Amino acid sequence: MGSGIAWSTQSLVNTDDNWRRASQLLATADIRVGGGRPWDMRVHHPATFDRILTQGSLGLGESYVDGWWDCNQLDEFIARILRARLDEQVGRAGWLWASLKARLTNLQSQSRAWQVGEVHYDLGNDLYEAMLDPTMAYSCGYWPVAQTLAQAQEAKLDLICQKLQLLPGMRLLDIGCGWGSLMCFAAKHYGVQCVGLTVSKEQARLGAEKARDLPVRFELLDYRRFNPDGEQRFDRIASVGMFEHVGHKNYRAYFDMARRSLRHDGLFLLHTIGKNRSGAGIDRWIEKYIFPNGVLPSSSDLALASEDHFVMEDWHNFGEDYDKTLMAWNARFEDAWPSLQGRYGERFYRMWRYYLLCCAGTFRARDNQLWQVVFSPNGHAGGYRRPLL
Repeated sequence: MGSGIAWSTQSLVNTDDNWRRASQLLATADIRVGGGRPWDMRVHHPATFDRILTQGSLGLGESYVDGWWDCNQLDEFIARILRARLDEQVGRAGWLWASLKARLTNLQSQSRAWQVGEVHYDLGNDLYEAMLDPTMAYSCGYWPVAQTLAQAQEAKLDLICQKLQLLPGMRLLDIGCGWGSLMCFAAKHYGVQCVGLTVSKEQARLGAEKARDLPVRFELLDYRRFNPDGEQRFDRIASVGMFEHVGHKNYRAYFDMARRSLRHDGLFLLHTIGKNRSGAGIDRWIEKYIFPNGVLPSSSDLALASEDHFVMEDWHNFGEDYDKTLMAWNARFEDAWPSLQGRYGERFYRMWRYYLLCCAGTFRARDNQLWQVVFSPNGHAGGYRRPLL
């Protein structure tokens, strides 16, 4: 070990309070320290549980990336921890401070909004091209009948288009458009014209190349600065996997912008990860290393922030499909790693693997949800019906 101290798991279980407590907690989730099952934990450093018990999810993720512990099936390890609610028993002081900071300060201000683009989405198009499906859809696929990642993403894109009741000649605004997967699909298959907003230079560059021959335009712009006077009106609006970057202080500004940009008879589809309880939307490790300033909304957050501008027509939860999506992304990442290793390095590998598998576990445990919510400004004439897919 890096400390040079000889130690054994059994001796620490017998003599160290944190080891004893951690082992007992993990046992309630049917996880054994030093066990031989795929979801059991193999610990390599004697201070591992000191770090985890005091820092919670941040300590768990950082100690894994540092190589202090391993687990063959991280996704199931995390799912078992969350089902047993062990996350509620460790590292609470740090989590409470992070939640309070997110509520009292605007971590997603216009000056900070570009950080997630620079830190995450601009990491490298080679990484995302290897990990994602050919459309480069970086959000939950739809798996009722799909057998492959590509099929699940195409099914998701078509589901969105059908929910929006797209018709040829309509104008679609995509808030947080990524590499343009939805816009390209909608333009090709539904004959619509699209404008997409992103804070990622790399997404805008590669997306524009992919959409070269389509009626699709990318704007490198924070959503709050788009269409400030409401002069542009779109028939439909979609926002897929972007609301997680908006933050409590900006929810109303976000819905203000959507309303001023939507025709009075239009439809708006919001696709977002969500949490079961208000105030539980920050994971300290994910926020620090993967999605800076990220925070997940609760259902009450969405309802309260949207009620001044929209009628909620439909709410669809298919969170379990994100488990399958993340596992498919991880499989592609693992397959591509030999060609990526030289650029990104071993520490990045452990961080990215932890990110994908940890998130898969959160959806498997139903701790995270995936919602598609359809809104109309005044109530859809004749009533709204979700397509039967």
